[in-house]
Amino acid sequence: MRLFQPLTGVAALIIAATGRSHATGNLQTYDSVLKCASKGAKRSHKGGDRRMAQHHDDVSETGRRDRRAYWALAVITLVYAMNIADRFVLSTLIEPIKAEFQLSDASVGFLTGVALAIFYTAAGLPLGALADRVNRRNMIMWALAIWSLFTALCGMAQNFWQLLLARIGVGVGEAGGTPPSHSILADYFKPSERIVAMSIFTLGIALGSAIGGIGGGMLAEKFGWRHGLVVFAFASLPILLLMLTVREPRRGASDVAALKEKAPNIREALAFIRSQRALIHVLAGATIATFSGMGLIWWTPAFLARSHGFSVGDAGFEVGMMSGLGGGAALVAATLITFKLARMAPKWQCHFLATVTLLITIPGVLAHLVGDTKTSLLLLWLFIPFANVYVGPTLALLQNLVRPDMRGVTVAVLLFTANIANLAVAPQLIGLASDLVATRIADPSQSLSIALAISGTTGIWAALHFWAAIRSLPGDLVRAGTA
Repeated sequence: MRLFQPLTGVAALIIAATGRSHATGNLQTYDSVLKCASKGAKRSHKGGDRRMAQHHDDVSETGRRDRRAYWALAVITLVYAMNIADRFVLSTLIEPIKAEFQLSDASVGFLTGVALAIFYTAAGLPLGALADRVNRRNMIMWALAIWSLFTALCGMAQNFWQLLLARIGVGVGEAGGTPPSHSILADYFKPSERIVAMSIFTLGIALGSAIGGIGGGMLAEKFGWRHGLVVFAFASLPILLLMLTVREPRRGASDVAALKEKAPNIREALAFIRSQRALIHVLAGATIATFSGMGLIWWTPAFLARSHGFSVGDAGFEVGMMSGLGGGAALVAATLITFKLARMAPKWQCHFLATVTLLITIPGVLAHLVGDTKTSLLLLWLFIPFANVYVGPTLALLQNLVRPDMRGVTVAVLLFTANIANLAVAPQLIGLASDLVATRIADPSQSLSIALAISGTTGIWAALHFWAAIRSLPGDLVRAGTA
C-alpha cells in the first residue's frame, strides 16, 4: 500500500477538478485544489515515512528477539548436555565401581538408577510447579550448581552408602533443571517453531552421551573413576557463567491463548492433563520408549565388556561415538524432517514417532542376541543413534497440548514417568533379570545380553501409544489454545 501513497495527491486533484468542472475558468478554485492536493501528498508521504520507520523498528526488534531465542536455546542445550554427561558417565564406569565395592548387577542397578530416580521423581512435580512461578533462568543455574556439586561428591565417596547419598543429591539437582528449561524455550518459540527448537534441544543428549562415554572412559583408564567424576563436576562452571547471559522471557510470550493472573496449582494442572487423551498417549509412548531405549543404552558398556571383551575405555568410546556422533547426526536429520512435519497436520508428528520407534526395536533386540562382535556393533549403530529421536517431537507435542502456565508441571509429569522407567525400573529390572538368568544358563557372562534383548521388545508397545494419540489430537490442541 505504501507504493500507492504518493498518488494520493493526484487522485485528490482529479476528484476535485471533476467535481468543479463547470467552473474551469475559476483560477482561484483551481489553485486551491492544487494546494489541497499538495498538502494531501505531503501528509501521505509523512504517514508513509512513519509507517516505514515503524516497520524497520519491528523488523529490528524481531531480529533481536530471534537472536535472544537461539542464544538461549544454545546455552540451555549445553546445560542439558552436562546433565546427560553427568548421568551417562556413571553408566560408563559401572564395571570399575562394581569391582571396587563388590556389587551385584541388582545393586549396581539400584545405585545408578533407583537411587537417582526416587528423589528425581519425588522432587520433580513440586519443582515443576515452582518453575511455573519463579525466574526460570535462575532456577536452572541453581539446579546445575547442585547436581555438579553432588557429582563431585560421588567421586569422593569411600563406600557404597556415601556414593548412594551423593547420587540422591544429583537426582534432586537434575530434577530442578529440565522443567524450567522446557518452559523457558516454549516462551521463546512459537507453537509452529517448538518442534524444531525441542529437536535441537535434544542434541544435548547426543553431546552429553559422547562427553560422558568417551571422556569418562578415557579418564577412568588414565586416572581412575573417581577423578573422572570430579572433572565432570568442574566442567559445568563455564556453562553456569553462560547462563547469566540468558534473559527470562515473559510467560506465554509466544502463545495466542491468554494467561490467567494466577498459575493453576498442581491438582488443577494434573486434572487438565488427565482430560487430554492425546497427551496421555504421548506420555505413555515416551515413557515406554525411554524404558526400551535408554534402559538398553544404560547397560551397553557393561554388555560390550562382558559379552565381547571390551575394556572400560573401549566400551565407553564405542557407545560415546554411537550416542554422540551417530546420535547427533540422527537428531539433525530428525530435526530437518520434523521441520517439514511442523508445517503439516500435527498427526504426522505422531506417525513419525511411532514409525521410528517401531523400526529401531528390531536391531535393538537382535544386537544382544548375535555372538559376532562386528554384527552386534553394526546392529547397535542402527539402534543407539536413533534411540532418542522421539524426544524432540514428544516435547513439542506436550508443550502444545497444555496452556503456557501448565508447562512446568507437564514436563515434570513426563520426567516423573520417563525417569521411573529409565532410571528406576529399567536398570533395576534388567539387573535383577540378569542375576536371575545367570543362575540358569551354562555361561553366566551372557545373562545380561538375554535380559537386554527381552526388555528391548517394549518398543512395539511404545509405537502403539504414539499411533493411538492421533484420534484425539485435534480437539486437545483446541482446548490448549494452540490449534
